[in-house]
Formats: sequence, C-alpha cells, structure tokens
Amino acid sequence: MALLKRFLKTLLMVLYRTRINGFENSDNTEERVLIVANHTSYLDALLLAVFLPGKPVFAINTLVSRRWWMQPLLKLVTVFPMDPTNPMSVKGLINRIKQGDRVVIFPEGRITKTGSLMKVYDGAAMAADKADAQVLPIRIDGPQFTPFSRMQGLLRIRWFPQVTMTMLPAVSLGDKITATGRKRRLLLGEQLSEVMGEMVFETTGYRMSLYQGLLKARELHGGKHEVVEDIQRQSLDYNNLITRVEILGRKIGQFTQPGENVGVLMPSSAHTVALFFGISAYKRVPAMLNFTVGEHGLVSACQTGRISNVITSRKFVEMAELAEVVNRLAEQVNVRYLEDLAKEIGPLDKVRGLLASKFSSKSRMTEKVDVDSPAVVLFTSGSEGAPKGVVLSHANLMANQAQVAARVDFSPADIVFNALPMFHSFGLTAGTLLAVLGGMKTFLYP
Repeated sequence: MALLKRFLKTLLMVLYRTRINGFENSDNTEERVLIVANHTSYLDALLLAVFLPGKPVFAINTLVSRRWWMQPLLKLVTVFPMDPTNPMSVKGLINRIKQGDRVVIFPEGRITKTGSLMKVYDGAAMAADKADAQVLPIRIDGPQFTPFSRMQGLLRIRWFPQVTMTMLPAVSLGDKITATGRKRRLLLGEQLSEVMGEMVFETTGYRMSLYQGLLKARELHGGKHEVVEDIQRQSLDYNNLITRVEILGRKIGQFTQPGENVGVLMPSSAHTVALFFGISAYKRVPAMLNFTVGEHGLVSACQTGRISNVITSRKFVEMAELAEVVNRLAEQVNVRYLEDLAKEIGPLDKVRGLLASKFSSKSRMTEKVDVDSPAVVLFTSGSEGAPKGVVLSHANLMANQAQVAARVDFSPADIVFNALPMFHSFGLTAGTLLAVLGGMKTFLYP
C-alpha cells in the first residue's frame, strides 16, 4: 500500500504540478478532528487519500461506495459507508471520530456544478460537535477544470490543469452556541458554511494587481472567451481586450507619470474597460469622473484628485452634450481624446501590443506589485459639498471580487447586465470587475 501511495503521489505531482500548502497543520491539531473539503471532481478523494498522512477514513454515501470506480480507492483509505436517512449511520461516524480516526467528509454532499460551493449540509457539523472534534478545512482547486468534474460547457476543460490543495488551521464549532436540539444543528450548519466560505476566500490568492487578475482570468478561461460587450454590439474576448490594454497603456504612459491619477471621462463601453485596465497596467491610477455633476463638480474633482490629464471621447462629448463643460474643463487640465490617441497608434504600436499581450504574461504575473497601492479613485456625488475622492487599492478590489465568488453561485455561462456607469462603485466593482475577472460576460448599457 505504501508503494502504491508513493507511486500515485509522484504521478499526480507530475501530471497536475500539484502544490500542497499547510498540510503541516494536520499534525498540529487535537486528537479528534474531522477533515472537511470542497468537492470539485471525482479526483478529490484520490488527491486527499494520496496526500493526507496515514490511512484516512472517508465518509461516503453508501450507494457511491459500491460503484466500481471506488474499488481501487479502498486500497488507500478506509471507507465508512453512510446512509443519510439512517440516524445510526451518523452515530457510527461520530464514534469513528471519537476513536481518533482522521475522518474525511465532503459537506456539500455532491460535486459542484457551478464552480462555487454548493449547499453545505449540517450533518458534518453536528458530527464534529457530538464528537467534540475540531474541523480541519481543505480547499481543493484545479480539478474542476478536468474532464472528471461536472463543469463541462461552463469552464475551459483540459486534462492536466495545475492542482492546489491548501489546508487551513483547525477550528472549533459550537463553542458560543447555547441552543440545543434542532436549532443548535441549524446554527452549527451555518457555522460550517461560514468556515467553508472563508476557506474559499482565503485560498483564492486575491493579493495581486488588477492587471494580474485579468491575465489570470485569461489563463483560466481561455483567450477566446468573450467578456465585454457594449451597446454598439462591440464584443471583446480576453485576447482582444488585453491587446488593447497593452496598446493604450503604453500610449498613455508617454504623457503621464507612474503613480499619476489619470481622469477618465467616459461612458460604460468596451473602450472604457480597455482604457481602465490600460492605465492600471502601466502603474497609473484611473480616476473615474462623474460626467453628470456639471462643470463645477468636474473641476472640483480634478482639483481634489490632483488630476492634470483627462481622457474622453469626442463622440461621447457630442452625444452627451458636454461640449461646453469639457471646454471649461480644458482650461484647468489637459483634455485628451481617444480619437486623437487612435490616430497616433501606428502599425508598430499594434505589433508591440500584440506581442506584449501574447508573451509578457508570465513576467507580468511574477512581477512584484504593491497590491496595497492605489488602483482607482472614485468620487462622491458632491451632494453635500465638493466631491470627495475615495481611493481603493488593488487588494481592496480583488478581495471584493473574491468575496463574492466565495458566496455566490455564478459561472462563465452567466451574463451581467450592467446599466450603472463605471464611475459608480457598484458599476465598477460588481458590474464590471466581478464579471471580467470572474470569466463572465458583462453587457455595458450606458
């Protein structure tokens, strides 16, 4: 058995470039422990059986344990068949935990069909509580992209994606719950669900820049995956978007300085998304200007945000009837039009942008970035005086996206209809960044 386990461990390490984090926690817990893991694919049990020390006990549905493909696993682990409808089955599980067995259970009860956590059942929490055991959470990430998952048609499936397994420190459930009976069971289930959600969030790896998040999204979902469409029916996939980001970012970098706040006076459109990421990718800070506040509000916002360059579009200014306002604004700052920037972009710029989008991803992903540095400046409406600037960091925005992803069942098959402007906090974070960085398409309706 030891030779078989060693062989399978080596094989999985090679095929899936498996990364193991925090498994030393398994040796630093109390004697009684219940190991809980998210359920991404049919590979999960094998991964846990191979990389967990010793011979763990797997609590598996009785019907599942009898299937032919489960038989090879029996050589690596002890299977405890569970009938969810039989109370004696749960009592037997509690006794195994009390005996000191390292019991593994999937609290969701089934493989995810969304990529997010499915419903977390309270039986596992109750078993840990009755056995006076700690809960040891393990996050499995990567197998959902394999043919062994149930995500076909939703994710970009491939045979050998990288797999990461992360064990978090053990936690105790029920310490502060005074209720008994059914109410206690429900509260324990809520606590376990909270632990699982926090586990997913903490292991997402959100501490990266916005541009690194965009590159990671392309890697996960594929360059041809469409993520942005606007009212002009202009649709951009990741490859097209990142190419535009590189071209625009390099061009804007020619007349701005690193760390400079660059004003963005644009409607919600595919151009604006590329402009936003382009400014960010080249270490400038997009300052999203509210074009509804009038001349005094815009001038005040530029003064507050120390903005000396504002980028807008002649077509937008004409359609929104902002010509007079922009002319007044131009007396205070440098107003640059996208149409003029487009004329300055030659064939060499396009080739550079294309090459950068194709071949610089690895260097960009490993680039050291201060994720706590400013990533965007938003402004209040000015209804109680002059507009106030609100600075959000890369970590702020990426954490918001990861928090929602840990709680809400959305998938790349979903479409976000975003009718909020990108200068609005929700229009930017939920309507744009959540979708683009999460593999969904956002339809921008100004």
